[in-house]
Amino acid sequence: MSDQAASNSPLDVTIPESSDTQEPASTITFGSHDTLPPEPMRVRRQWESLNGTWDFAIDRDGQWDRPHDVQWSTQIQVPFAPETKASGVEDTGYYMACWYRRSFKCPALENGQRVILYFGAVDYIAKVWVDDKMVCEHEGGFTPFHVDITPYLTGDEQHIILQARDDPHDLAKPRGKQDWQLHPHSIWYPRTTGIWQAVWMEVVGSSWLSQISWTPDFERFAFNLHCQIAHYTEQLRLRVELRVNDRLLADDLYTTTGDEIQRHIVLSDPGIDDYRNELLWSPERPTLITANLELQDMQGQVIDQVQSYTAMRQASTLGDRFMLNGRPRYLRLVLDQGYWPDTGLTPPDDQAIRRDIELIQAMGFNGVRAHQHISDPRFLYLADVMGLLVWEEMPSAYRFSTQMVHRVTQEWTQVIKRDRSHPCIIAWVPMNESWGVPDLPSNDVHRSMIRAMYHLTKTLDDSRPVIGNDGWEMIVTDIVAIHDYDSSPQRIVHRYENASDPRPMLRMHRPGHRVLLLKDSVYRGQPIMLTEFGGIALREEGKWGYSEATNPQEFLERYTGLLQAVHALPVFSGFCYTQFTDTYQEANGLVYADRTPKADVEAIRRATQG
Repeated sequence: MSDQAASNSPLDVTIPESSDTQEPASTITFGSHDTLPPEPMRVRRQWESLNGTWDFAIDRDGQWDRPHDVQWSTQIQVPFAPETKASGVEDTGYYMACWYRRSFKCPALENGQRVILYFGAVDYIAKVWVDDKMVCEHEGGFTPFHVDITPYLTGDEQHIILQARDDPHDLAKPRGKQDWQLHPHSIWYPRTTGIWQAVWMEVVGSSWLSQISWTPDFERFAFNLHCQIAHYTEQLRLRVELRVNDRLLADDLYTTTGDEIQRHIVLSDPGIDDYRNELLWSPERPTLITANLELQDMQGQVIDQVQSYTAMRQASTLGDRFMLNGRPRYLRLVLDQGYWPDTGLTPPDDQAIRRDIELIQAMGFNGVRAHQHISDPRFLYLADVMGLLVWEEMPSAYRFSTQMVHRVTQEWTQVIKRDRSHPCIIAWVPMNESWGVPDLPSNDVHRSMIRAMYHLTKTLDDSRPVIGNDGWEMIVTDIVAIHDYDSSPQRIVHRYENASDPRPMLRMHRPGHRVLLLKDSVYRGQPIMLTEFGGIALREEGKWGYSEATNPQEFLERYTGLLQAVHALPVFSGFCYTQFTDTYQEANGLVYADRTPKADVEAIRRATQG
């Protein structure tokens, strides 16, 4: 078990110079590992990565129920899904289940310490054993889970065994862009089965901080802190220290009255904007506030310690504009499918994430719409550090049923719980293009789900705008989000230019042959954005795009023409271009799948920024 605080060699995070990110505003450092922690928002002194080589077996018919049934046949590189080349398996066929096994040794424990086993994401239903004892089960392919394995430790070499069940034909579960056909078609891509995010162990105290979340209170220059304490048996104290670099902002000590702690931490307001702005998070100056949390017994002995961070940032709307920290902010987003050629939905490494963000910013974008996937926590951390805005979107299911409603709401709740503390996330998108609710204009049950998802999101986190159904057929939303893939700049301008009163335009126009606002929806003057458009492909055999260019010069001219048209339309308070990278058979990217730009990056930047 590695001691993450023992090293004096921090993992440096370099913020790239670009038009949106000018200088490092603050730094977050970690200890001895040469990679980012799997959850940078919550880091303990002692954690051990379990990524690497595991025994592996595919159960095509899903007939094996327990570890002793498994016929171990090969090995796999965790955390890459077995469909990917990086996994060493590269099996893209149909199978109902797969199995994983690796050995481990119990770390030395003292003073009632415990060992927690974490999985970042396993698609779709996971069962976990320690040797022959089943220790937990989890449903949901995009969210983390953990289990206290201390009662199952013997001190000898033991095995962690995991079964992942993932019916490739099940359309009533959240699956995002994972294809149900054998080979990827249209806008859908290879499946992601089993473990596809990090696996690790942590040593915690006899009681420990199992949940930490931060909500900035911009108006009062304060933070709301929520903590959950696991294995709470006696009264404890929580010490919270907040710093920006070496500057102390708060050092508070609270006595607990139960296993849940909610506190309002008010900072000393520096008053004048020049000083106040130094503490605000923005793309230009992404200031992060380091938080050190110590759980102590009543004698002051530390029994658990977590490093976290937060930021002072407000995301809101005012009239027809999106607001960041109380000021209008024009959003220049690019749609990010989140795939890499050899690793699928799993980033190849930390540097690959960093390079993506640098390239996105170099092309003039200030944010991404993380489309139909839930980003790796390391991506969100680097977006926090590097000042990249993020719209987070729930992966869709495609068949409406009571089971689908239960699955989507349960997993979306877990997504918000995991990610709500990230300052980079400025909007939630629970539904996209009526996927899973195809009869919105005629079916009130489907409309009720959109309303329910919007209000559930607002209930869980009312600090960000929520887009109820991105694209069209909107019924309740904080931002009117339009998808329009017309390739003609002239038609785009004609469609949206006379919109001093947007209501007739929103009622009349039907991009994608879908009504924008449903008949029982009233436009309330909220911001209007073009959140999918473009999709220009550079012609390539066997690939497709929404429109095509024959060479790089034509590609750049088409892109520039579309962006000029969008920038000329005052009705829009932002846009999201489709898309960042080519993805398998879809050639709509500004860069190829290997991240090679299709045109001069500086010319793309000038067009993006208008």
